Amino acid sequence: MYLALYRKYRPRNFDDVVGQEHITKTLVNQIKTDKISHAYLFTGSRGTGKTSSAKIFARAINCTSPVNGSPCEMCESCKGLSENNMDILEIDAASNNGVNEIRDLREMVKYPPVVGKYKVYIIDEVHMLSTSAFNALLKTLEEPPSYTVFILATTEVHKLPATILSRCLRFDFKLVSLEDLSSLLKKVLDSEKITYDEQSINIIARAGEGSVRDTLSIADRCVSFAGSELTMQKVISVLGVSKKEILINLTNHILNKNIGDTLVELDKVLSTGISPLVFSNDLIAYFKDLLLVNALGDDSRSIVVVKDDIYDQMKKQSEQQNYNTILKSIEVLSAVEQELRYSAKPRIVLEITLIKVISESSLLERVEKLEEIIKNKFPS
Repeated sequence: MYLALYRKYRPRNFDDVVGQEHITKTLVNQIKTDKISHAYLFTGSRGTGKTSSAKIFARAINCTSPVNGSPCEMCESCKGLSENNMDILEIDAASNNGVNEIRDLREMVKYPPVVGKYKVYIIDEVHMLSTSAFNALLKTLEEPPSYTVFILATTEVHKLPATILSRCLRFDFKLVSLEDLSSLLKKVLDSEKITYDEQSINIIARAGEGSVRDTLSIADRCVSFAGSELTMQKVISVLGVSKKEILINLTNHILNKNIGDTLVELDKVLSTGISPLVFSNDLIAYFKDLLLVNALGDDSRSIVVVKDDIYDQMKKQSEQQNYNTILKSIEVLSAVEQELRYSAKPRIVLEITLIKVISESSLLERVEKLEEIIKNKFPS
């Protein structure tokens, strides 16, 4: 049976966890010094490695001969945990969120580990627990048996009661950088013997939006379509991601304050099947690159990964606008992301947003010109 890439390449040790060195180093040091806390809180966006890190940590603290803080996979404890996992219990709080389930957990806590040194309870999506369930969990977190470790994982830490937060050692998982996602993709595709070009890697990594799981899932879709050779055109066919040339044309109309041509160009883009949300995100990413070119000049060449002819056009566009105007355009586009995601008419939302981008930039330019006139007439 085919195994999805995100499952096949799920981290088995801390060295495999991508982009969370600030967390993995701390956990490794705790394992090496045998200073294990009784309760941990892993929080952050989806697909950033919370549950994977929890599983690695659970196996590592039970391993008799950890290798650089990671489970050795060879000792009796590691083998025993991989076979029956009786000492590492995963609980999905989304479907087990009542007080009765937590009371059952409190009863289980009384029993010592069977194979390893610690009995580890990983409670995923812990923010889904009811108020009464949190109250039932609180007593166990306060005075757990010495052999018990709790790892709470959540994407919405603000929903957790302060009483729970204060009893946990908190780790915040950050979104993974584009560079780290690209490196991981190359490693995975090389292992799968799939050829690729830099543009296709860059598009998939951007579409992953900082999530390792989302990035590998998107890569899976693209590979299923493209076969053993991944190209930019094939990735665009799957994702509906905009070409840089389209973004350049549309941005030219926006920078020239031409509302009519902007809407005509947008119509051409959306008629190809690209969703307004995807195109809006592409446009934000493009304006961000434009901002880097504007602010850093030629030093941005190592950061903005595009072909030379595309970079030259972006450089010309950046010279037409000042830093504040480009920044304002990004702010206006970013403000409607949620509305685009859930709107029944996202196309209209995007059209209005682009008109607003043009209007806001025009107003900002007039204000700056007025300030310059006043400054020249009334020098301080």
